[in-house]
Amino acid sequence: MTVETEQLDRPGREELGRVLLETRSMTPDWAPAFAAVDRALFLPDLMWPFSMERQASAPVDRAQDPDGWYAAADSDDPVVTQWDDGRHTGREPGRVATSSSSAPSVVYSLFQDLAVDDDMRVLDVGTGTGETAGALTHRCGGRSVTTVEVDPAVSVRARERLYAAGLDPEVIVGDGREGYASNAPYDRVLATVGLREIPGAWITQTRPGGLIVAPWGTHFSNADAVARLRVEGGQASGHFTRPVEFMKLRAQRLPARDHGDYVATDGFERADTSTTAVTEADFVRGRYTALPFALGLRVRDCVQAVADKRDGARPVWFYGLGDRSWACVMFREDHPEARVWQAGPRRLWDDVEAAYRWWVSHDRPDHTRFGLTVTAEGQRAWLDDPAGSWAV
Repeated sequence: MTVETEQLDRPGREELGRVLLETRSMTPDWAPAFAAVDRALFLPDLMWPFSMERQASAPVDRAQDPDGWYAAADSDDPVVTQWDDGRHTGREPGRVATSSSSAPSVVYSLFQDLAVDDDMRVLDVGTGTGETAGALTHRCGGRSVTTVEVDPAVSVRARERLYAAGLDPEVIVGDGREGYASNAPYDRVLATVGLREIPGAWITQTRPGGLIVAPWGTHFSNADAVARLRVEGGQASGHFTRPVEFMKLRAQRLPARDHGDYVATDGFERADTSTTAVTEADFVRGRYTALPFALGLRVRDCVQAVADKRDGARPVWFYGLGDRSWACVMFREDHPEARVWQAGPRRLWDDVEAAYRWWVSHDRPDHTRFGLTVTAEGQRAWLDDPAGSWAV
């Protein structure tokens, strides 16, 4: 399949392809799809590349800065293409990024987990710009790919770009949780949105022996991991492969929590207090580390918020989802112990510290030692062996 594009021989794009291969983010069998399906074809004129170094987005307009625009398109950074579910207007970033083009290294790593072969039937959940569906279509051919997007405007733009590129997956506007039964069964299901629950419809629409590959995590934090689940006997089960962060499936987003609803003005005075020997260095481990993911698996119905450090002090907050329980641990530089405040029906820090101790006692397992099993009864996580699972 030949896809026409402008400036296909861009040095930056050629360099990106080389780096993806050298770092093994992309396997050689995907190189033809990368070469043919140009990311730049699927991006809007005004977009907001997200700098992984600065952890911030900034606008780039192709009409005003074509060199900068193509440099962003050919980078390995994610690019925000929509804010605030489409309500945002203007050049500056909005409040919440709600559609994007994922970093190419992330996309092609997902393709490795997917282990797709030519002519396989694939359900792609979260069309976004359409680039992922385009690469899958180039690989699998013709009408083998069905891609579902909940936002009608995003779906229309993706369909236009796909067809203009000579690619023709079936593009569906709908709730990705429902899959698309009319084209089932699928050999593979790929989600490019973050999930908190694997939908049962995906399992029933996947053939026995097929795979579901999806970013998955808990509400505890944004520390998700890629679940690679094999479907057998009406259930899906498998290990996590790597840490990742994706925008959340809209239907599974957690509503914003108001701190004031949990902590009254005299909340600290009325809370139970204690200390912990867990240090900031032990506990605040940064982006893509295994600890916050593991804590989310072990502490149900809890949200963590790590605040910035000021004057040598860093508070870490915990909020209950089923009630108004809260906790705060205050780490201070040069203090051997941290002070803890807890209030409400649950003692959230006690639960979190117990989970931390469990993680340490099991040799600080990384993401790949954990797994997930999804049945009609719910979701269960496990460490090393599904036989020792627990509900999440």
